[in-house]
Amino acid sequence: MGLSKLGFVGVNCGVSGELTRLRDKKYEGLNSFCIQNRQRSLIKNGSRSTSHVLSMGLTRKDGKGNEKKRIVVTGMGVVSCFGSDVDVFYDKLLAGTSGVREVEAFDTEGWATRIAAEIPKDLIDPTGYVSLKNIRRLDPFLMYTLVSGKKALENAGLGMDTDAFKALEKTKCGVLIGSGMGGLNIYAQGVEKLLAKGPKGMSPFFIPYSITNMGSALLAIDVGFMGPNYSISTACATGNYAINNAAIHMQRGEADLMVVGGVEAAIVPVGLGGFIACRALSSRNDEPTKASRPWDKNRDGFVMGEGSGVLVLETLEHAKERGANIIAEYFGGAQDCDAHHMTEPRQDGAGVRMCIENALSDAGVSVSDVNYINAHATSTPAGDMAEFRAVRSVFKGDVSNLKMNGTKSMIGHGLGAAGGLEAVATVKAVATGKLHPTINVENPESEVDIDIVPNVMQEHEVNVAISNSFGFGGHNSTVVFGKFVE
Repeated sequence: MGLSKLGFVGVNCGVSGELTRLRDKKYEGLNSFCIQNRQRSLIKNGSRSTSHVLSMGLTRKDGKGNEKKRIVVTGMGVVSCFGSDVDVFYDKLLAGTSGVREVEAFDTEGWATRIAAEIPKDLIDPTGYVSLKNIRRLDPFLMYTLVSGKKALENAGLGMDTDAFKALEKTKCGVLIGSGMGGLNIYAQGVEKLLAKGPKGMSPFFIPYSITNMGSALLAIDVGFMGPNYSISTACATGNYAINNAAIHMQRGEADLMVVGGVEAAIVPVGLGGFIACRALSSRNDEPTKASRPWDKNRDGFVMGEGSGVLVLETLEHAKERGANIIAEYFGGAQDCDAHHMTEPRQDGAGVRMCIENALSDAGVSVSDVNYINAHATSTPAGDMAEFRAVRSVFKGDVSNLKMNGTKSMIGHGLGAAGGLEAVATVKAVATGKLHPTINVENPESEVDIDIVPNVMQEHEVNVAISNSFGFGGHNSTVVFGKFVE
């Protein structure tokens, strides 16, 4: 199959017909060469079952036999309670370090919850990533987007001063970084000014800096990316939704490269207060570092986190053409809805089970291929076991080679940023063969018979990994990553 069949011919690239034919010829052998490196066992999805082998050209087959462009991860960026360096972020996770502390940004005396995985004000240096005037006036969620997005591009060898960046076809590069709550700090300040002084007291930036799409927009403005650009807001499933939908744009030929992920900066009085009112948070104020404890019998709610997790995704063709370092491969994903309750998960796990099964089918892999799960695992009494039971309904029988951990045990629940941050952790697990622990597992639920990597990191060669994210409203999402094989 030549590139003309993949939808690349002359699309916003100014490629002549002759050059396109030459490029087709260049890749024809590679694209038709399928390495049947291992037989895939059946995926049983109720009455459906499929089997397939991994195609190692420019495309791969999903569970229905459809050819899809391969998508690879070439860069990553983070802003978290551990800073803005991806390697430091993962080293802290491997060490089992908790970023949860008493909230310092505002007074919480007398509040039921006074802790969070807060990003200290002086921890992130935006110099060189955000203009001086914007450092003074941007909502933190916008600042985190710009820093993590540009750092991800740098990590991909696409710093703005590089020849590789300058050579990009900007009309084929997009941004899809979602947020669950947007500019909550700016919004709260604006409401206070409205009540005190009326509209005349409000900033003209109140609306632009509050809306969730402005993060993707500002990053695109700074780097000149003119391809698909918007925000997705599906609560705590946002980051995974962004990753999955960005891949669809690339597989349809609408983009060659996408900067994707999730961001949140909701640790402000109205944000923390709102979740306290929902009775969703841990009140373990005297032991902040032990408050987030997925699958432990003494868990009492989640701990708020914040930050941003961003990936640079590219079509394999584009990455190979520019000689990019490929960190891992995005195999596929899925998303659906519980259609059950605003905030409570379905206890039968039907929506999550369907989401995982559909993600594996989209990825063209079998249940037996998966040996690592980065779980949603928020440390809530209902949510942790609902997810576990759904996982166990997919991964039946022997699970001795399956590992599952909870990133939120250390960095709290990043809300709209969670999927992005945990995608970074998942890709690092694939790349390093090291799994971070789930900390604070002192009295695990007896029903949990999957190795949840309790308290100490483990070395584990990851074959195929999935990462789950679920959000208020019943939004479920799963992404599938694995090692890149030529």
